Amino acid sequence: MPSALPIGDPAPSDGSLPAPALAGLGDRPFGIYVHVPFCATRCGYCDFNTYTAGELGTSASPASWLEGLRRELDLAASVLGAPPAVDTVFVGGGTPSLLGATGLGEVLDAVRSSFGLAPEAEVTTESNPESTSPEFFSAIRDAGYTRVSLGMQSAARHVLAVLDRVHTPGRPVAAAQEARAAGFEHVNLDLIYGTPGETIADLQSSLDAVHSAGVDHVSAYALIVEEGTALARRVRRGELPMPDDDVLADKYELIDAAMTAQGLRWYEVSNWAASAEAACRHNLLYWQGADWWGAGPGAHSHVGGVRWWNVKHPAKYAELLATGASPAAGREVLTEDDRRVERVLLELRLATGLPLDVLDAGAQAEAKTAAADGLLDQTALDQGRCVLTDRGRLLADAVVRRLT
Repeated sequence: MPSALPIGDPAPSDGSLPAPALAGLGDRPFGIYVHVPFCATRCGYCDFNTYTAGELGTSASPASWLEGLRRELDLAASVLGAPPAVDTVFVGGGTPSLLGATGLGEVLDAVRSSFGLAPEAEVTTESNPESTSPEFFSAIRDAGYTRVSLGMQSAARHVLAVLDRVHTPGRPVAAAQEARAAGFEHVNLDLIYGTPGETIADLQSSLDAVHSAGVDHVSAYALIVEEGTALARRVRRGELPMPDDDVLADKYELIDAAMTAQGLRWYEVSNWAASAEAACRHNLLYWQGADWWGAGPGAHSHVGGVRWWNVKHPAKYAELLATGASPAAGREVLTEDDRRVERVLLELRLATGLPLDVLDAGAQAEAKTAAADGLLDQTALDQGRCVLTDRGRLLADAVVRRLT
């Protein structure tokens, strides 16, 4: 989900949407994203909308957040009219596992109460390995969760220290194994690469640990030094170097080779899965421009070409909903050109690529040049699709700029 608030228009206080946005609702996949804004500690690299207990004080709590969430989901169902059953649920944060198995069960019950779940719905929760246990995984599996995503970041203790991660290096692998033992067929491990001080040997040890975990999905993201974070301040003071683009490219190639050797194939530039069934269907909603309602402080939503975002602070979020008002802070009605650009930006990252006919004549000419430069697959282009080559994945942002 985007972390920065785009510039847009005020959102209606009742949360209503234009009639054209509701046309075709249910013909496209529909998901619910739930943002849990609580963390035990703040990681130095993170700019997500999260709060520690000390930062919130008595202004908000998991209980007031959950009550607000129930109200927002009821509001969402009312705004959407005859809301479709939910194909995917993704509980992210923050640290959803801080809610415990009981709290996560209540979150899913709230989604069921307001919307209902489609048959074979994918239901994912992110979890911090340190706030999980075999009993936790068994309980959330019984509650209806089908997929778990665990924040691993690295297996190297000194790398975790730079990131201000508090889990011990071996805990994510143990947690993944516990989740599988509890009946989770789909388990993801998140990696971050390019942290200052991370060596190739450190990354290789992380990849070896992933292999030992036996998961069917891996996400790997290059470290981004976000303004306003503790990490950015350390870089600015010269305590840590900025990640080097050439080193990041080398590490990405190492990750891709390791994933391929483990039987996982890339389906999105930063994501690998053991099969089509193992791919994260909820994230595919984002990349394929489908519909989702983002519930919770700071969450973003998209339905039928309308995008909106909620107020960030949990206390303000709960306060607005308690008065019957929408928590939306602003919104954008996307133009056809906006939607075309976003489609290029998102679908080009997928292994399935982008239909060539989405592009105008000038961009189609650029696509042919990109293929000649080895950035797009020539065979796929001849068949009417823009698909990144291995080299193109390393330069995906540059290819997007050429095609938009």
